[in-house]
Amino acid sequence: MIRSELIQKIADENPHLTQRHVERIVNTVFEEIIEALAKGDRVELRGFGAFSVKARDARVGRNPRTGEAVEVEDKKVPFFKTGKLLRDRLNGKG
Repeated sequence: MIRSELIQKIADENPHLTQRHVERIVNTVFEEIIEALAKGDRVELRGFGAFSVKARDARVGRNPRTGEAVEVEDKKVPFFKTGKLLRDRLNGKG
């Protein structure tokens, strides 16, 4: 599912909201998650999962084409851990 499909599904299920309002709501939710992660905060959506930021140390990588050693700088990456409800649903429980 892509963002536009999500917006359309929510708009279809809530006829009292216009598509423009639904789009603004969805974009606001995503922006707030991005802002929180950018500040280093954790975002937890009960039953769905939790987003957090993990730090990756600098390392020496390899160029897959040439095999040449390449310095990879340290960086922060988003991390998602599924919630129990989502895990159970994916595994056919509940």
